[in-house]
Order: sequence, then structure tokens, then C-alpha cells
Amino acid sequence: MTEITPEIVAQHGLSSEEYARVLNALGRAPNLVELGIFSVMWSEHCSYKSSRIHLKKLPTTGPQVICGPGENAGVIDIGDGQAAIFKMESHNHPSYIEPYQGAATGVGGILRDVFTMGARPVANMNALRFGSPDHPKMRHLIAGVVSGIGGYGNCVGVPTVGGEVDFHRAYDGNILVNAMTVGVAQTDKIFYSAASGVGNPIVYVGSKTGRDGIHGATMASADFDEDSDDKRPTVQVGDPFTEKLLIEACLELMASDAIVAIQDMGAAGLTSSSVEMASKGGVGIELVMDDVPQRETGMTPYEMMLSESQERMLMVLKPGREPEAEAIFRKWELDFAVIGHVTDTGRMVLKFEGETVCDIPLGPLADDPPAYDRPWVPTTPPAPLHDVPDVADLAADLKTLMGSPDIASRRWIWEQYDHMVGADTVQRPGGDAAVVRVHGTNKALAITTDCTPRYCFADPVEGGRQAIAEAWRNLTAVGATPLATTDCMNFGNPQRPEIMGQFVGCIEGMAEACAALDFPIVSGNVSLYNETRTDDGSGSAILPTPAIGGVGLLRDWSKSATIGFKGSGDVLVVIGTRGGHLGQSLWLREVHGREGAEAGPPPPVDLAAERRTGDFVRGQITIGALTAVHDVSDGGLAVAIAEMALAGNIGALIQPAGPGHIAKQFFAEDQGLYVATVDDAHLLDFLTGADAAGVEVERIGRTAGKRLIFELHDNDFCVPLDDLRAVHEGFFPKIMGADSART
Repeated sequence: MTEITPEIVAQHGLSSEEYARVLNALGRAPNLVELGIFSVMWSEHCSYKSSRIHLKKLPTTGPQVICGPGENAGVIDIGDGQAAIFKMESHNHPSYIEPYQGAATGVGGILRDVFTMGARPVANMNALRFGSPDHPKMRHLIAGVVSGIGGYGNCVGVPTVGGEVDFHRAYDGNILVNAMTVGVAQTDKIFYSAASGVGNPIVYVGSKTGRDGIHGATMASADFDEDSDDKRPTVQVGDPFTEKLLIEACLELMASDAIVAIQDMGAAGLTSSSVEMASKGGVGIELVMDDVPQRETGMTPYEMMLSESQERMLMVLKPGREPEAEAIFRKWELDFAVIGHVTDTGRMVLKFEGETVCDIPLGPLADDPPAYDRPWVPTTPPAPLHDVPDVADLAADLKTLMGSPDIASRRWIWEQYDHMVGADTVQRPGGDAAVVRVHGTNKALAITTDCTPRYCFADPVEGGRQAIAEAWRNLTAVGATPLATTDCMNFGNPQRPEIMGQFVGCIEGMAEACAALDFPIVSGNVSLYNETRTDDGSGSAILPTPAIGGVGLLRDWSKSATIGFKGSGDVLVVIGTRGGHLGQSLWLREVHGREGAEAGPPPPVDLAAERRTGDFVRGQITIGALTAVHDVSDGGLAVAIAEMALAGNIGALIQPAGPGHIAKQFFAEDQGLYVATVDDAHLLDFLTGADAAGVEVERIGRTAGKRLIFELHDNDFCVPLDDLRAVHEGFFPKIMGADSART
């Protein structure tokens, strides 16, 4: 038997104080199996020990919410006896170590979170953050991550319908791969994870258990060394074809009444699934490790419990239903094994080769893990902007932005994803939000992911507000009623007070926006320690990145709005209040090299105005008054117009509001703004409606031709669409190599 030394405890990521809690919980020293189980269940990744007290501040309820945080995924009512089930999760560290498998298994894991609850997955999204495009590792990381997402999603038959990609040197040592899945279920066929029924059989289904991914949860709860190759064995290996079989087998069994509880084996594998099921049900659990299906010889209980092999599920069945369930899983060529039963002891007991190798009380393990109120300091907002130059050449600046890493076309990425499988994708990647029809109905779900990390770094509270508001605005821009969100909270080391201050600030801003917009957070994930230790022991952290995934509902998918100009002669309008806020703008960064403290405060978010303007825009889309809609975000008004023009291959004549600072009119990233086109037949009613709603509208031009012509007071600037398209489409083929280009 292995002696538990301080070195072994430290290798398991437990502090001396936490190990003292283990000793107190057990009343004795743990063996290695028990220590491993405590280490993964009390890891940051599984226990949220640094974030739990702050996450409680987020609004999580509402009349549309069927199930909020605490289950595998969030559940919202979409009417007609149907529910949308969705969640976003991180797979950051694994994707940096092994980009293809890290990203692929991230997709596989989030799919399981959704179909575990009885939903058929209908759409995948992702939010990706890479380092500097010229970093020597970045081409390899981009290629691997994109291939992994596409390889898994395409093979499993769920469309990848959109997402976001940003670049910044802060992610050089820690890229972010956040995956989101949305599914649809009947409200009377939603499955939960709480085990019940003393004596009920516990069954294992799916793939066999191997040695891949052992201590994956612990690895995800620590920062990196500069050399991460030694962590490669902690990365899981996925098989999308097995996942497809698992989806179909689970849904087939779910059509019966045989299942009492079900949980996927995600982070911490068999440990987390069994512990969570038992603790949520207030029962005990006994497993016979000899009966666990294994694909490698000589596996120990320690390895079996901590393995994160993919495509596996744990179920509690009603007694006597095992033959029926086994027949279904054997038909789908999947493993099926009864590996234990529910008890009334409140303990986890593991047996192996006739001996008891683990006997742990579930209370302290799952219900009372460590919780820390880490010291934190608020972020000092940057000083106001001064001495901002004006535009010298509007056309040149616009082309610079359209070809910049954060705005350039993502076509090279999304053309590698099957976004049409299932035949229900209404809006493809490239717009404000994806739109996916609810099969067999006129309804559709709108789905988006968004966050602006540079805002969060400059002012976490304002950045948190903006992340929620931007997701809400994206859904509104396609005509959907925003219903709820999921989040993926990506931050650095929480033991650094300034990093913890970023987290606390973002939570505060997010909570305010969720409450003001009736946009609760129903599921999510926290990923901390996203930073790299350098040789001198210091840490290089990512930008604070609270990625938000939003879901909204269209009652009639045929009435959704798109961003492309539809025809010549439509009136071009800006909806909302313009303020000329250039702070933290991409224009300042890309054109003038100013970012961070030198780039001023981010644009403020007026949540009452956001709500008022968005509700008006959504109403106008519903009645068909707007021919194209796009929200203003990165790059400001000029970039939004250029994206609309490229999408419709139609130009525009554009006039400024008046003489003055041209950059503030065209490159400011004011919040709560939309650009839209209106045909003349609807213009009067549209303007009358805006006045009645108390919403500002400004006419700024008309669609026409194949150029964008900015008719300024002292000069005109003209940009042919062909020139814009060349710079916009050229970024990814250039950094990924000409042989990778897709046109």
C-alpha cells in the first residue's frame, strides 16, 4: 500500500489545510484511491472553491427557466411543451497541450452534458481565443483546434453554426477553447442526475475505460509551466462515431421509463458522476470496480476512478429493467455493465478483488468542499482619453480594421464545419447570431457567443455588463426574444488579488445586466489558472474573458433578420444614442497602437436604453419594417456598415451627422446601437414608432452601387467592395498558409 506523504498530497493539488480537512472527514489517513477522489472532487475545476461565493450573485431564475445551475445543463421553456437545454464549457488547458484532441473532446463533453438531460443536440457553437498571429506556436494551435472542433462535430452529426474568435498576445501561453451545445427536449421528458431507490442498479454504458485523461480535472485547476509536454497524458482522446451511437442509444432508452437518474462522465470521470448522483439524491453508492469495462489490462481502482476516457455515461435504473437497457446498448454496439447499486449509507464504497478499497462519506466530499473568499482588489479604471487624433484617411483606416485579426472574415474556419447537417440551420455563420429551426415547427432558436476581453481588462464591471448586453443585442438583431444565457468564466490565478478582482468585477457587471435585461444565467463553467509560469516564478495571465452564450426564441423563423443589404435605395439608419466613445476601441489599437491603460475607459452600457432600443428593434423586425439589421460592436459604425455591404454585395452612400471628429462618428464603439436599412414604404411608420418608443434614429445614407462612399464635409472617401473583401477575406489564408486558403 502506498504511504501518503506530503509530497504525494502536493502532487494531488491539495494544500496542507485541505489535507487536514480530509483527515477530519475520514477520521483517519486516506489510502491512495481515496486521496485521488478527494483531489479531483476538491479541485478548482470540480468544486469551484474560489468562485462559488461570487457565482451566487448571478440571477438564475425567471418564468422561462425550468432548471438553472446545478445540473448538467440549463433548461428553458420555449413553448408548446418543448424546452431548450444548453451549456458552455471550457477545454482550455487540454487544447493548448494537444489542440486537436483537446478541442474535439471539449465538443464531445458538452454534447454529453446536453443529451444526458434528454435533449437531442441541434447546434454547436464555440468561443476561441488565440495569441498573437505571428507567435511560432499559433498556426499549429489554430489548425489543431479548428480541425478538432470540425472533426468531432461533423462526424457526430450536429451542426456547428457559429461562434467567435479573437487574438491577443495575452493568450500566447494559454489559448481558450469554449464549446457550447444547444438541444431540444420535451418538457415532460427531462432527465436529472439525482440517484434514488435503495438497491437500484447502477449501470455503466458507452466506451471502455482507459488510462487517458487521468488527473485531467486537477491539471485544469493549475497554471502551466512554460513546457507543457509532460501534461500530454492528461488529455483525453475522443471518438465522435461512438458518441453518435451513445446519443441514439440514450435517447432510445429515455423514451421508456426505465431511467431513474443519469449523468455523463466528464471531468473526474467515474468519480464525479457517481459522487454527484449520490450526493444530489442524498443516498450512498457501492461500486464493484472489477465490473467496470476496461480497455487496458491491469488497471487499478485509482486509474479507473480518475480516468477521463470519453463517451461514457452512468445511470441508475429501475430494478428489473437491466435486460431491456442492455439490449438497447448492445444493439448500438456499446458496452453495458451493472457495476453497483444505490445504498442508504451516505457513503461511497468501492470494492476490488473482494476488498474494500475506498469508503468515504459523501457529505464532506461533495456537499462541503473547501470554499474560499480570496483576497481581491478592484481594478482601477483607466484615465479618460485625451489627445485622440482624428482620421486622416477614413478609407485606409477602414481597410486596416477589416483586415485586422479580430474583425477579418472567419470563413476559413467555418467552412471547415458542417453547419447545415440536420437541414434546420436558417442563418449560417457570419451574422449576429445563428438561427436554427426547431424541427417540425415554425419556431427557431437564435444562438450567440460573445465577450470583449479588452473591455473587461480595462474595467471588469463595465466589461461584465457589456458581455451580457452584447449577447442580448446579437439575439435581438436577428429578431429573437432573448431568454437566457450560459457563461464560461476564463480568468488567471485566483490567488492573485488583482485577478480575483477582475473576476468579482465581471460578476458584478454581469449580474446587473442579467437583472436589467431579464436574461438569467442558467448554466456555466469556471476556468481559472489560465496563465503560464515563467522561469522567474511570475505568472502571465490571459485577459479576463467571461464568455457568454445566449439563446433566444423566434416564434416564426421566416421573420428573422439578416445583416446583408437587400437592395439599392434603402434608407440607412442608426438606431440608438451615439456618444462617440473611442475608449478601448479597435481603431485606437489597430491604427494608433494604443491599448490597455493608454486606451481610456471602455464605452459605458446604459442598460435601460439597451432594453428600450432592443425591444423597439425586435418589434420592427417582427412587422417586417427593416430589410437588414446589424448591431454595432468591434470597429464601430464604419465596420458594421462594411460587414453589411459585403454580406449583401451592395454598397452605400454615407453622410456624417455633421462636422466634427470623424473617428468618433465612425469608429466609436458606442453600446446599444444598431444599423438597419428601411425601404421608403415603411420609413414614415418606422420613424413614428421610434419617436413613440423614445428611441433615437438617425438617417445616415442609402444603399447603392458596389462601393462605400463616405461623403464628408471637406472630403469624400471611397472604398470599393472588392478592395474591402480582399483584405477582409485574406487574413486567415495568409497566416495559415496559401495552401490552406478557402475562397
